Amino acid sequence: MRADRGSTELCRQLGYVFKQPQLLQRALTHRSYAPDHYERLEFLGDSILGCVIAKYLYCEYPDLSEGDLSRLRSNLVKESTLVLFAQQLKLGVQLKLGEGELKSGGFRRPSILADAVEALFGAIFLDGGFVAAEQAVLNLFVPYLAKVDMKTLGKDAKTLLQEYLQGRRLTLPDYRVLETQGSAHEQLFQVECAISSLKITTRGSGTSRRNAEQQAALAAYQIIGKKHD
Repeated sequence: MRADRGSTELCRQLGYVFKQPQLLQRALTHRSYAPDHYERLEFLGDSILGCVIAKYLYCEYPDLSEGDLSRLRSNLVKESTLVLFAQQLKLGVQLKLGEGELKSGGFRRPSILADAVEALFGAIFLDGGFVAAEQAVLNLFVPYLAKVDMKTLGKDAKTLLQEYLQGRRLTLPDYRVLETQGSAHEQLFQVECAISSLKITTRGSGTSRRNAEQQAALAAYQIIGKKHD
């Protein structure tokens, strides 16, 4: 009875009621639980998700280049985003997992949660067609997109900082390695990011020079955000 209530609430949030409830149950079944599991549905749902998001971005952002559209799509359909939806849908408590997966916390594992979300899209497509699956995807994504800064989504700190400075015709950052610690295989880099035109100097550390530069750039970008916007 509890599972039925959960399924009813899940369908409400997806905006879709299954004509073939067995498809919904398959979408919630992990391979550790039964041979009739969600992996083939996940394969289908992954393609549907990519297509729906690509269409949405193409229509909603007519001025974006192909490169920007690709960047946005890849950052919207990634695992961490799908896990947020899985948590919103409370999929963890509805998944059918084998005893081993249950003991190891499979109901919280990001890969399992994300796969189940894609499997749901695949199941809706088989049950009700592309339009139904598209609407279910958008029911989850559109409210999420309203809270996301599409200009910065998926861009790293160095890129954001450079674009900010270029847009205002300010001098670009100067990155300098201050110190390198540790052995060759376990090095820790200390990097300085200096923006002379704004009199901003920050530091970052990381296991590679690139990571350290990203941390320093992020610190500089956050300072700029507080002082100038």
